[in-house]
Amino acid sequence: METETLRLDHQGEDWSLSGLGADRFELVGAYLSYLTDRAYSPRTVEAYAFDLLSFCRWLVTEELSLQEVTTEGLLGYLNFCRNAPVRGREGGNVYSIRDGRNAGLAASSINRRLVAISGFYNWCQMLDPAATNPAPKGSGVRRMASGERTGMLGHLAKPQPHSKLRLRQPRRLPRNLDSAEAKALLGSFKTHRDKAIAGLMLFCGLRSAEVLTLAVSDIDMGKGWIRVLGKGVKERRVPLDIDVGALIQAYLLAERPETTSKVLFLVAKGPHRGQPLTRAGLRTVFRYHREKTGVIAGHPHALRHSFGSALAEAGVDLAVISELMGHDHVSSSVAYIHLAPSHVRASYDAARAHQRAIKA
Repeated sequence: METETLRLDHQGEDWSLSGLGADRFELVGAYLSYLTDRAYSPRTVEAYAFDLLSFCRWLVTEELSLQEVTTEGLLGYLNFCRNAPVRGREGGNVYSIRDGRNAGLAASSINRRLVAISGFYNWCQMLDPAATNPAPKGSGVRRMASGERTGMLGHLAKPQPHSKLRLRQPRRLPRNLDSAEAKALLGSFKTHRDKAIAGLMLFCGLRSAEVLTLAVSDIDMGKGWIRVLGKGVKERRVPLDIDVGALIQAYLLAERPETTSKVLFLVAKGPHRGQPLTRAGLRTVFRYHREKTGVIAGHPHALRHSFGSALAEAGVDLAVISELMGHDHVSSSVAYIHLAPSHVRASYDAARAHQRAIKA
């Protein structure tokens, strides 16, 4: 079938569709190049590329072109995503206990696809104001880009409208590791490199992508700071934990291969020795240690969440948490306040003591 031959090609930072019928979707490749030029995260561009690939495959089965899509058509695609068979789900009358679904993508996955599609048609309309945009506009979003909130007239900035075409999705608190899980996972790492990587996430709050892009020059051992390049090429400075700094120093002196690469963390052995550690390589490392320790939740992002919740439990100001975590907006850091059981318990006990005093 034509849909089976429609695929993504990736060369450097460029993504494009190839295969039978790909010439009908050349605009998709141009849009992905536009996102790259706008300094979107490579992971975001990759996610949008696969989301738009799925949409284009659906268009082929429906015998529609990109220009023929209507709002009704997008609703049809939404319905398709909600009922599409997913690997690992039985379908029929077998429902998951965790989320109550027997088929279809999660609401968050569907919304991400719809955001990618909406962004694509907004870009098309930017190129040609006369073009029809099938994605309906909704009310303004609450959060704005940091650049819109700053400056003398920042208070006049209006949030951009959000598409109405989205599903309601449950708001889940981030999953962090308890002390026993963190201790077991960290104790499983053997090399200074792997211990330093885990330490940067758990004790400095770095994202996995931020860790992998660190350069040797980004670590200031003397002053105890790390220069971090986060999402959207936003730079921030994060304090360097003393123990993590010692691990990095030991790695540089004893383990890091001789290379011309400026990247801090490199592949230690094999045919790719001396080359920068990749996302796939990092996932392999953590997968191995999750299976070895039985800490199922031991993903890189769980270590970062543990750092955020530790800050909240220590009573750190919300604005400081936002700065250390590299969040665009303070509202992104609010979830960690809910992860502070000591604060919740203390407030609850104080309220109960007040109730008892009234009754007495």
